[in-house]
Amino acid sequence: MDIIIAGAGRVGFNLARTLCATHNVTVIDRNAEALQRLQESLDILPVHGDIEDPDTYRKLADKKGDLFIAVTDLDEANLISTLIADDVIEVDRKIIRLRNSFFARSTIRQKLGIDDAVFPMKITSETVATLLDYPKANNVKHFKYIDFKLISVRTRADEKKLELYSDNFAVVGIEREKSFFIPSGDEHIKPEDLVYLFGDEKKIKELCSKLDTQAPATIYRCVVFGGGDLGVSIAKSLVERGKEVKLVEKDIELCERAEESLEGEAMTISCKYGTGGLFEEERLGNADMMVAATDNDEYNIIKSLEAREHGIKKVVAVNNEMEYYNLMHSLGIVVVRGPKMSAYNAIMESIYSSGVVTERRFCGGKGVVFLRKIFPESELIGRRLRPLKKRKGATAFVVRDGRLISFDSKLEVMEKDVIVAFCTLDSESYVKEWIHGL
Repeated sequence: MDIIIAGAGRVGFNLARTLCATHNVTVIDRNAEALQRLQESLDILPVHGDIEDPDTYRKLADKKGDLFIAVTDLDEANLISTLIADDVIEVDRKIIRLRNSFFARSTIRQKLGIDDAVFPMKITSETVATLLDYPKANNVKHFKYIDFKLISVRTRADEKKLELYSDNFAVVGIEREKSFFIPSGDEHIKPEDLVYLFGDEKKIKELCSKLDTQAPATIYRCVVFGGGDLGVSIAKSLVERGKEVKLVEKDIELCERAEESLEGEAMTISCKYGTGGLFEEERLGNADMMVAATDNDEYNIIKSLEAREHGIKKVVAVNNEMEYYNLMHSLGIVVVRGPKMSAYNAIMESIYSSGVVTERRFCGGKGVVFLRKIFPESELIGRRLRPLKKRKGATAFVVRDGRLISFDSKLEVMEKDVIVAFCTLDSESYVKEWIHGL
């Protein structure tokens, strides 16, 4: 594909780095230094110019774009750039990143002919709020078409043998000492493993309670470190769920803005002079969950470790840089994608999903899940389909009437079935070809 990316920041760079390996990528930005850094390390076409200026796009007037992606930090710039690109360049599909959740509720996207919009701030806030319903979980993923969930849990119990498959759940991934694999056969789950369970959430919740004996059974009292837009958004999500929230911020101006935005529904605490005695003074250690939600990963890690030292059992850190993902996990911290990482992953999932197959990433991008629903008009109904060849790093199932059926032999599919395949990155291309080619 010919892909044009407006914005050479962190999200634009990560997209360009991933996509340029198999596609023709053009990156537009007015920051010449950022473009130069991109060009030095990636095989891309840099275009220097303001994405809100029509003259910038005239350099590409003779270029047809399969995909236009606007990912700057400014909603207005992203919206205007999609309008201009659509007018000057022939673009088949447009994806936009937006911060303001107002646009998620409005019809502006449809009026502008934008195919997909991602709201990373909303994604991150909702991910944190979801943990309230699954206090033992590290992460929870919901899917279209099915009620089954993908839930990860950190093992705190002694080593045990866990049944990997039943008719309502399956172990579809294990992260152990920075490596990720798809288990096959009976697997001994070891302490500190991060186990990925797919299936009926009631059954998985029972398993989570057996695997994690340390995390709180319920969450009511919450502490949020970070008074920026993300911290306030997370605090609001928690308050809406009826939780008691204390928000801590060292910048006085941000603290005042947060207090105004939260309208007294959460307590805002200034820590201008540090947090040394704050845990005792404000009784933060009594919290059931702490969320470090600043845009500084190092600070988030430190606050998470400090919270654990003061007795908080569930500590969550927002991950803005992929390089810190493994470190956070190795420290036993619950990791939630920050807005920039959420934007990158949501856009990648949008690019590689279609009306036939949905693609999602998990375990920090180390694992991939594909879903294909059998609609009433599908030509596959009644046919016996070939299974995935037995290979390391891949497994497949059919979800039918609330049951999980192993897809390890030829299987006749029915209307409303959902075919689900899990794999590692090494097996991604094979599994993608298999599920699209059924």
